Amino acid sequence: GFWGHIHIADYQQSRSWSEVHPLSTEQKFYPSIVETGPIRYIDNDPIWGQTEKMTKGGVRHIQTYILYSGIISAKDEIEGIVLKGIGEDFDWSYLQRYLQAGEPLHLSDSTEDKGILLSEFTANRLRVDIGDKIDIFFVTSAYEELQRRFTVKGLYKTGLEEYDREFAIVDMRRLQQILRWQDGEVGGFEIFLDDIEDLEPFTEEIYFDLDRGLSAENIKERMRAIFEWLELQDVNEWVIMGLMLIVAIINMVTALLILILERTNMIGTLKSLGAGNWAIRKVFLYYAGYIVVVGLFWGNLIGLGLCWLQDTFGFVTLDEANYYLSVAPIKVQWMTILLLNLGTLLVTLLFLIVPSYLVSRVEPVKAIRFK
Repeated sequence: GFWGHIHIADYQQSRSWSEVHPLSTEQKFYPSIVETGPIRYIDNDPIWGQTEKMTKGGVRHIQTYILYSGIISAKDEIEGIVLKGIGEDFDWSYLQRYLQAGEPLHLSDSTEDKGILLSEFTANRLRVDIGDKIDIFFVTSAYEELQRRFTVKGLYKTGLEEYDREFAIVDMRRLQQILRWQDGEVGGFEIFLDDIEDLEPFTEEIYFDLDRGLSAENIKERMRAIFEWLELQDVNEWVIMGLMLIVAIINMVTALLILILERTNMIGTLKSLGAGNWAIRKVFLYYAGYIVVVGLFWGNLIGLGLCWLQDTFGFVTLDEANYYLSVAPIKVQWMTILLLNLGTLLVTLLFLIVPSYLVSRVEPVKAIRFK
């Protein structure tokens, strides 16, 4: 939400925020790319090989931006900052949720907005608040020092501390003026997709459709550290689920063995009356399945209840510096829960088939005499 899913910029653009290259908004993809719907692409699966697939969605939004660095001076405090200039096409739906105080910039006016949105982290370090004036010093490519005054209009907090401490939001027109750019010149374009799972195919599609001199980079490539951290959490998720499933299987196998041993006399009686091994095994498997279903019912009831409590009251907190979140988030996906329940039931019953073979080892004569 802060960066967009795919960035289009000059291919010579370095990662230094003090070196920017202007791009004209007169591009064949701007703003018509928002009309792009789902696309077909070739997926190289390690198991199935090359298969043709369709993306889950299309392009939701495109907006322009300029990034330029400066030095803030306020109340005898100084702080390095990267200003993100935004225009009238900026999508406020994300940042609005993280605005802690103040109001958004007014970008639709005919005159430029001289306000600035700071993060709470930067505002606290500079000891400024809503309505305070701050000076920002810039050094242009011609080594000319410029000074501009901004009014703090809002404070935001995304939870990404390393970015909150580094970036501030301003009207793009002020940066165009500082860089001596024309109205139609910007630093790049941010593209938002309907579904982040479509990043790779859309990045490739957009990259090969760009004019020479432009490059496309997606958010996973730009913010590699965050996504590697997220993938690590996915590994933890699978490990925890695997361990829980193993525990469930061991418990149910133990329970089934105890049931068979306790009902040895009954097994012998049924066999003496002509019942087959498979018929008797099905009785125990049905009963084991009943135990699993009851356990899943109460497990879901307690688990979803805890999820509702967390989503409502947020009593499980996190270290924001390490997890980028202050409260553990909850998102209930009913299809995932249904598949987990069905998978647990089927896998557990599958593993119970082996210990149920113990029924065939029971001899009727010995079993009837068994006390």
